[in-house]
Amino acid sequence: MTLLGRDILSFNFESIQLNRLNWCDYLNQPNPVAAALMAKMKIVPSDRPKVKAECLRLLATLKLDPARTRLISGFIDTYLRLNAQETQIFQTEIARLESQQQEGVMQIVTSWMEEGIEQGRTQGERSLILRLLNRQVGELPDGLRSQIETLSIPQLESLGDALLDFASVSDLEAWFSTHLPESV
Repeated sequence: MTLLGRDILSFNFESIQLNRLNWCDYLNQPNPVAAALMAKMKIVPSDRPKVKAECLRLLATLKLDPARTRLISGFIDTYLRLNAQETQIFQTEIARLESQQQEGVMQIVTSWMEEGIEQGRTQGERSLILRLLNRQVGELPDGLRSQIETLSIPQLESLGDALLDFASVSDLEAWFSTHLPESV
């Protein structure tokens, strides 16, 4: 198509509304996209735990590399977040799977749990260090708070050991220049 001597691109495509597709139609599709998108399809509320179990079962059978599995399972978990009652039903659905599929799904679920525990540990340690520093040396400048937010667990542990000897913000700055010279 040309308009005033200029070519104009025209795109024609069909739109797909996932919430109008039936998730059951994709149960046996050996496709990671199907495993992910089933979480966004038309789901009767009472089927949510079953759909999540089936999405993860399908994902586990695909034998993808860990990074892709985490990406797709994260999508599923985001769009099919279950409440406590649904989680119990989900666990019952997992228990009904054959043992090999059950093991694959549990590896995915266990990796979520481990990742969540590690994130919680890191956030908790960082929060404790910040509270202790505020108490020990007073309110921290935003720049130092930001630097602390980027520290790894071993660096946070090292800072936690050292902060008891701090008397002022300059002691914290000196710790950063000694332990992380590139950050100063």
